[in-house]
Amino acid sequence: MNEEASKLGEQVVILTVSADLPMAQKRWCGAAGVDRVVMLSDYMGLPFGHAYGTFVADLGVDQRAMFVVDGADVVRYVEYVPAIGQHPDYEAALTAVRSLL
Repeated sequence: MNEEASKLGEQVVILTVSADLPMAQKRWCGAAGVDRVVMLSDYMGLPFGHAYGTFVADLGVDQRAMFVVDGADVVRYVEYVPAIGQHPDYEAALTAVRSLL
């Protein structure tokens, strides 16, 4: 996703929200060479997960999901990934982003 993000231009911002601690996110980004994705931690109380319906109570984490939000803060694409180990459909999300450019 970082690679594709660099091709979308400066008007596109990619945010990743996870239940990981900020220091773990920073360590992962450094090891993976991620520099175009802004990492945000939902660790303290998982407010994002509760607000966006990604919180998995049995596991105490957020499930994988993709949201594409336009410049007017309107959600234009949503995918909730059904299994924790499954990846989202990155190409579908990128297609939604490209349709807004």
